[in-house]
Amino acid sequence: MKVLVTGVKGQLGHDVMTELMKRGHEAVGSDLGPTAEGLSSYIDLDIRDENAVRDVIGSERPDAVVHCAAWTAVDAAEDEENRDKVRAINVDGTGYIASACAAIGAKMVYLSTDYVFDGSGTSPWKPDCVDFSPLNVYGQSKLDGERKVTEYLSKFFIVRIAWVFGLHGKNFINTMLNIAKTHDEVRVVNDQIGTPTYTYDLSRLLVDMIETEKYGYYHATNEGGFISWYDFCLEIYRQAGINIRVTPVTTIEYGLSKAKRPFNSRLDKSKLSEKGFERLPDWKDALGRYLKEINNGE
Repeated sequence: MKVLVTGVKGQLGHDVMTELMKRGHEAVGSDLGPTAEGLSSYIDLDIRDENAVRDVIGSERPDAVVHCAAWTAVDAAEDEENRDKVRAINVDGTGYIASACAAIGAKMVYLSTDYVFDGSGTSPWKPDCVDFSPLNVYGQSKLDGERKVTEYLSKFFIVRIAWVFGLHGKNFINTMLNIAKTHDEVRVVNDQIGTPTYTYDLSRLLVDMIETEKYGYYHATNEGGFISWYDFCLEIYRQAGINIRVTPVTTIEYGLSKAKRPFNSRLDKSKLSEKGFERLPDWKDALGRYLKEINNGE
């Protein structure tokens, strides 16, 4: 199978490329600027350019496109000067890719987010739920991106993820480890509830998906139950052997974010099992493997 992956310089795109090549698929990566390290096939592509997207997908003719490229700076998306750019990338660019996939009959994977929901209540959000009410610009842009995909395609996998971490980008774990180098205390919110997602594990699932025709909406995070960011932070320091005081605070007490965050990011992942997909390992196991990887890289 030939697969085009967008956003290969990011955490997830890089891992998807690695998984594809591991399985013997023909993988073509794309992103902005010079080639990403370690890729055998790479295309400099600005997904905001409709003609360029159509030309690349039309000439490469992939069997599937895994669309990882996105604006993901949640707080910066709230700034008025960034909003057009956020929409151009997350909505218009996604639409161009979906349209180009439809023109050649290719499958498409679109990575979405728990932020499409308003975070009310305590029940896990089901993948086929249509009760959308994003709290911030980023969440709205990802929801509008979902709608672009379904406007053009029936052969799609819309996969909502949350609290992502991986080796090739910024993430909460790295932030907490860096804070511990210069502080003896850290304040972490304890009223936002969800589950982390390790890109190494997620990439395996995404490739599993495109090897099938089990299209539709899915939720995918690591297993191990629902936790707060405070719980996550405690486990990071426990596994890393770091002694630092971690103080739980409410979102209101924390008060540093421009964008509103959902309190309830619990995602129901039962559909993965129902469709025969292997669910991701426990998040504590994923965290341990990640810490081992970054320590080996030092």
